[in-house]
Amino acid sequence: MNTFTSLFLAALAVSSGIEYWLARRQARFVSQHREQVPEAFRNSVSLEEHRKAADYTLAKGRLSDTGRIVGIAILLGFTLGGGIGAIAALWNDFGLSPLVTGVGVVLTTLLASQLLELPLSLYQTFRVEERFGFNRTTPRQFAIDLGLQTALSIVIGAPLLALILWVMDSTGAQWWIIAWAILMAFSILMSWAFPTFIAPLFNKFTPLPDLTLKARIEALLERCGFHSQGIFVMDGSKRSGHGNAYFTGIGNNKRIVFFDTLVDSLDHDEIEAVLAHELGHFKRRHVLKMLAVTSLVTFAGFSLLGWLSGEDWFYSGLGVSEKSDAIALLLFMLVSPVFTVFLQPLMAYIQRSYEFEADDFAAVQTQACYLVNALVKLYRENANTLTPDPLYAAFHYSHPPAAIRIDHLAAKI
Repeated sequence: MNTFTSLFLAALAVSSGIEYWLARRQARFVSQHREQVPEAFRNSVSLEEHRKAADYTLAKGRLSDTGRIVGIAILLGFTLGGGIGAIAALWNDFGLSPLVTGVGVVLTTLLASQLLELPLSLYQTFRVEERFGFNRTTPRQFAIDLGLQTALSIVIGAPLLALILWVMDSTGAQWWIIAWAILMAFSILMSWAFPTFIAPLFNKFTPLPDLTLKARIEALLERCGFHSQGIFVMDGSKRSGHGNAYFTGIGNNKRIVFFDTLVDSLDHDEIEAVLAHELGHFKRRHVLKMLAVTSLVTFAGFSLLGWLSGEDWFYSGLGVSEKSDAIALLLFMLVSPVFTVFLQPLMAYIQRSYEFEADDFAAVQTQACYLVNALVKLYRENANTLTPDPLYAAFHYSHPPAAIRIDHLAAKI
């Protein structure tokens, strides 16, 4: 066992141990507070609803524990277990060009990983979500979605992967700068294309039919200086009972989208407040800021890959004897999350700070009480726990815990 193998296994043990410890804290904390609704929610959330949220959180946690074990097994199987080497040998037998072979090895490994994780996805949808009354996906719809996602991954991913592998092979030692630029340009392109060309493949988007609500929203958009292609309602209810709202796209291709489940559950004041929150992300340039952070992290990652791809110990330490650009890229994609677990709480903290800023913006544009009412309804109807473990939330939550967020808004009423 070489030094890098030991380092990899140690990092995997530490990152998995942290996740396990945090999950146990979360389960224990939620269980301990299952029988008492927090003071701030006692007039709006019943004990029965609070128990349901706790049970739902615990059920998802148990599934995540299983998923973590499966993920470790898959990772070790592909690396030290020789899975990538076997897939590479299979593709080499076809006698194709190195570029085509490399694309095939990467896509085959990623698709095999998705297939191995499929039972967990099925259990999540048809057992956990079904048990708590959220699932509305039929087996047929699940199969259609899976097939479409896989097809898009191949149709869109294969050319991008081929281009990056060609750059790695043909542009010299600084290839990683060019590859990084290509990936960032692709990300921006996909952000622009998603609302118009990709999202409609999965859901139906119809113009907001409520003319009174539409007029209020348009007035809000004008006050905020936000221009979009339109206000749409998405048929989210055909898959799930969860509700949400978001704006998507960049440039002149932006859209505002409400789940039909959200439109059905909130009144006009509350919908306007939720939209004001989403517009707060736009006005405070959170999308651009996150893009900048992602760009810096990705740049550092490609720089590191540029060095690792030329080191024999990187391949042998992860159980692969063959050295190639495709395998270097694949190994880096699979293994880097093990070494970057410490970035997770930092990214979560940044995202939570953005949520506070968006709430502050909404409180100015509408009234804080309307956003509070909307959030409480969404917490209740989505069965979000009101009592997460503080440390678990600090590590994982991209949104502030319910009680902290409501207190923050209540101070503005």
